Amino acid sequence: MSWLGKMIGGTIGFALGGPIGAVAGAAFGHTFVDKKEEVYLNSISGGQGGLSSNEEAQLIFFTAAFSMLAKICKADGQISEKEIQAIETFMTRDLQLDQEGQATAKRIFRQAIDSPEEFEAFARQFYQVFRAQPNIIELMVDVLLRVSSADGHISGEEESMLLSATRIFRVSDSDYTRMKSKYVRVTNKYYAVLKCDETASNEEIKKKYRTLVTEYHPDKIEAKGLPEEFIKFANDKFREIQDAYDHIKQERGL
Repeated sequence: MSWLGKMIGGTIGFALGGPIGAVAGAAFGHTFVDKKEEVYLNSISGGQGGLSSNEEAQLIFFTAAFSMLAKICKADGQISEKEIQAIETFMTRDLQLDQEGQATAKRIFRQAIDSPEEFEAFARQFYQVFRAQPNIIELMVDVLLRVSSADGHISGEEESMLLSATRIFRVSDSDYTRMKSKYVRVTNKYYAVLKCDETASNEEIKKKYRTLVTEYHPDKIEAKGLPEEFIKFANDKFREIQDAYDHIKQERGL
């Protein structure tokens, strides 16, 4: 990740602020300054220390993700081995982090566990940045569900946090139920991926499929100029949509 070296070196020319900035600053061992000091910092660094908009987005997503995961893992009073394994899978398979990146993620995770900030505070700051990118919001909800259900069930405390996130992220109850059904038996997970249920007609399923593959098509995602880590997420989602549709087609004989 291109921003990681700048963070470790402390050459930051802007402020994140809020709970995400507090956790990132503590994790990296230096304090973020106010936004109004950006011009001054750039002047003394020749403008070389700041982060690009994509780097800033990556840093916010990265810190928010591992901070929220820390809070939701701690919600029921204990962090299980299966939850840790799910987070490690997220780091290696989804984000494809190298050893340095994984160490950074773990540092943020540990810092957030004891942070006085509430889960909702991280969720609100994340949403402020990504509210116009529903794909990224859905991916965040997905990983929160994946980790919270890793030990075979979602506790009441975890469910409360998840529902808080969906309200902050403006995710509808029906969409949340469908996403949740991938990990906890609610409805058929293949229908959940296509954002419909088993009562949908063949035409409705085809329409949902066409809409989703267009939305998550790799060419369209790359055209938006999103960071490469987000593109990896979208590509995985695209394959998931294809697999779900293929399964339903076979099941229904389409």
